[in-house]
Amino acid sequence: MLDYVTNEAAYQATADQIERGLFKQLIQLGRQLLLLFFTLRSQQSSRETCTTAVGVSLPYHRDTKRDYVSIFGKLPIWRPYFYQVGVGSACPLDAALSLGEDSYSDMLREIAAYLGVYGVYHKVCDIIARFLDLRLSSRVVQDQILTDAADVDTYYQQKPGPETVGEAAVLVIQADGKGVPLIVEAEMPAPVRLGKGQKRGHKKEAIVTTAYTIAPTPRTPEAVLASYYKLSAVTEKRAAEHPAPQNKHVWATLDGKDTALERLAHHIQMREGVHILQRVALCDGCEALQTRIASYFPNHTQILDFIHANEYLWDVATALLGEDDQKRLPWMIQHTRQLLAGQTRAVIAEFRDLAAQPPAKAHQREQLTKTANYFERNLPYMDYPTYLAHGWPIASGVIEGACRHFVKDRCELSGMRWSLQGAERLLRLRAVAENNDWEAYHTYRKRRRHKRLYNQPYPQLAAAELLALTPETLAIAA
Repeated sequence: MLDYVTNEAAYQATADQIERGLFKQLIQLGRQLLLLFFTLRSQQSSRETCTTAVGVSLPYHRDTKRDYVSIFGKLPIWRPYFYQVGVGSACPLDAALSLGEDSYSDMLREIAAYLGVYGVYHKVCDIIARFLDLRLSSRVVQDQILTDAADVDTYYQQKPGPETVGEAAVLVIQADGKGVPLIVEAEMPAPVRLGKGQKRGHKKEAIVTTAYTIAPTPRTPEAVLASYYKLSAVTEKRAAEHPAPQNKHVWATLDGKDTALERLAHHIQMREGVHILQRVALCDGCEALQTRIASYFPNHTQILDFIHANEYLWDVATALLGEDDQKRLPWMIQHTRQLLAGQTRAVIAEFRDLAAQPPAKAHQREQLTKTANYFERNLPYMDYPTYLAHGWPIASGVIEGACRHFVKDRCELSGMRWSLQGAERLLRLRAVAENNDWEAYHTYRKRRRHKRLYNQPYPQLAAAELLALTPETLAIAA
């Protein structure tokens, strides 16, 4: 490799040519070194009588091969095989190397899974083939995600809450739903051509939850109004300086609202402490969610998402004035000011009066009544002056973003249909990635797998070997 970058041809080469050539050689070098590692480990393995974990003695039978598909390619591992008829069999080297059930290396499957939680499976295969010259099928990637997501629940059950030093005083939870297109398990063959209104799949609601802490930021209704309608550059600057959520945790499940909120309650319990001074729950007005939030989180103040409330105002403005009327924006500013100032009852009364007046058209009456009913039902959650004075968030932008990015952007691409298990497992592993728990989770997963397969402690490097692998040591050596 030194000759490759110092010979005469190298002086005529481009940076790109040399870089690509070095990468290929590094892959080949890695393949040879990994093969050497396996060969040495096999040679060093005892071929005397093997005693299993349950105390059964087995004689050496022969060396047997298993494949190991790594980022460097497919390699053979020859290991001693112990066997006795009617007693059992064992390959101690499998446990020493902590090999999984299949032939794929943990590094390769983690790369494929990380790409898979953010992009379609066939593209994952294309990327791996292009850069590592490995051929994986979409089915392999899908199966790996199904397998590797199995321990996500137990990982989060045992994971402690975030350090209090990095937390803020206001604990915020949010919940919302987003549809995931599922495969229809039909008994009859699928029609060649769909009829009007027919679809090849149906949607099931994924309940998305988030939890985070944030520093209280008191605002006035006028400041929020100016920021929302971009009435001044000063308010935009202040909005940009708004404190960021701390230790945001996102989750999604297709197992229903109760399952989602039970899990969120467990997460919140781990985050509680004297540092939490206020507790807030934001929701979009879904009665089923509001009722359950009140049950699972009785100490949280429920707030109706201001953006959803204001969308109802936009619908009324459009029904009364149309899309292009210049009076529409001033009308919106006036009525938004009333909501933020705690004058929602006056808005409800105005809408009911307008709906009762003879000039009102049918679609106008319908929208006015619908919005008045929505506001009236949500009055207990619309005390915006108090929320703003406390410095609480009043908009569920975090959960809206999660529904769009976390679920929609991955599960609703063109033509996509999911099995229930496939979507659920993908969302679990995607949550691990989004919560910045990827490395920690896979360390946990590998230890769990080792315990399950071999019922032995996970192999540990000696302290000197660990030291030799640290970046600081490598830098000193260089």
